[in-house]
Amino acid sequence: MSNRKVSVESLIDEMYDALERATKLPLMSKSLVNVSELTSILDEINENLPQEITQARSIVSDRNNIIEDAKREAEGIIKNARARAEVLVSQEEVLRTANAEAAAVVEETQNKIREMKKAANDYVDDIMLRTDDAIAASLSEIRQTRQNIKSTQRS
Repeated sequence: MSNRKVSVESLIDEMYDALERATKLPLMSKSLVNVSELTSILDEINENLPQEITQARSIVSDRNNIIEDAKREAEGIIKNARARAEVLVSQEEVLRTANAEAAAVVEETQNKIREMKKAANDYVDDIMLRTDDAIAASLSEIRQTRQNIKSTQRS
């Protein structure tokens, strides 16, 4: 075993190379291998594999934490967006209701103004008619009195 740090992939490549260099037995599909060389490579794999597995697990754990954080943040953003949307919809509804009520008040006020104008015009017309009648009656009386005065002066 050496103290060198190599990747598990390169050690596996070394094993393939050692197997390819192995002496082939004639008329058999078997080979003679250098057991100490393969054992040495396997020992290095055993040394490096736990470290790489630990790193991989750490990376997966970090990735999972990042994903969970991102999900929480996304949920928070969505929750805030929905709350903001509800506020805006609520404000829009209040505004729409206020505008409708304001329009109703304006229409009612305009109707009352028309009614008051008509009532004021009718009242003024009635007073003017009475005044006209009173003035006409007074004029008639004045003319009658003048006629009476002229008649008495002639006699």
